[in-house]
Amino acid sequence: MKTLKNVLITGAAGGFGTDVIEALLAEGYTVTGAMRDVGGRNKEAAEALAMKGAFIVDLDVTSDESVVAGVQNAAAHMGSIDILINNAGLGAGGIQEGFTADDWKKVFDVNVFGVQRMTRAVLPFMKQQQQGLLLLISSLSARLAVPFQGPYSPSKWAAEALAESYRTEVSNFGIESCIVEPGAFPTQFIGSLLQPSEKERSADYGPVKDLPDALLASIKGVFEANPEQKTALVSRAILELIRMPHGTRPMRTEVDKMFMGELVAPLNQQLAEANEKLYEAFQMSHLTKVKIRTIS
Repeated sequence: MKTLKNVLITGAAGGFGTDVIEALLAEGYTVTGAMRDVGGRNKEAAEALAMKGAFIVDLDVTSDESVVAGVQNAAAHMGSIDILINNAGLGAGGIQEGFTADDWKKVFDVNVFGVQRMTRAVLPFMKQQQQGLLLLISSLSARLAVPFQGPYSPSKWAAEALAESYRTEVSNFGIESCIVEPGAFPTQFIGSLLQPSEKERSADYGPVKDLPDALLASIKGVFEANPEQKTALVSRAILELIRMPHGTRPMRTEVDKMFMGELVAPLNQQLAEANEKLYEAFQMSHLTKVKIRTIS
């Protein structure tokens, strides 16, 4: 079995993406960072990562054509794609009633359909080599519905179901699917949340309508009170997952130094046990084991 070394990661321009890329490069991985608008608003980020040794592709996860072209470009440069990290994400904040159907489409197009586009684009390369790792950067709010996140939490619930289905469906190709669930971290993500298109819908909510803004205003203080909640925790967790023997990685990994991780961990364990019994009942237990290809 060959070592998984060639990594493609979306959302490379900011958030967890930059930290993860730098950590992977420091460990000797070959990394392609995918981001939008490489020659425009993300030019500085692209150049900084390229200087550190990453290959950069201009890729928009909401476009079929862009995804196919970007993945082919990455594969041609690296020789293969061993690991896909679906990191690109769009958050949302506000009273849920104010989010229109178009708002929901914007979030789901990145957080769910974008994951499916990327996964479908890399699977032919992984199937050809009979080995690969799919990593989804999700959220603890995919397991606990946090209010005032509009379409964000539902999109992460959906993306996790997608990743979990892939875990069984592609296991016979030697491909493993895993989910990383970070809590809230001090990144640019929090400052770029999609706002409801129809904020006037919250006018009759009384004091509740002010809670989303109040929560955002208090987040800096929350992070200051929890100095261990650093983004390096996420890149460290990803590296630890990648280093694990192929076929032994857990479905879900919680990353949090505040309180939500402790709440979610038992839920994840219970779900893992329920799935095990479900697969046994439907005589599909063999699909939970990743096929390991041996090289003679």
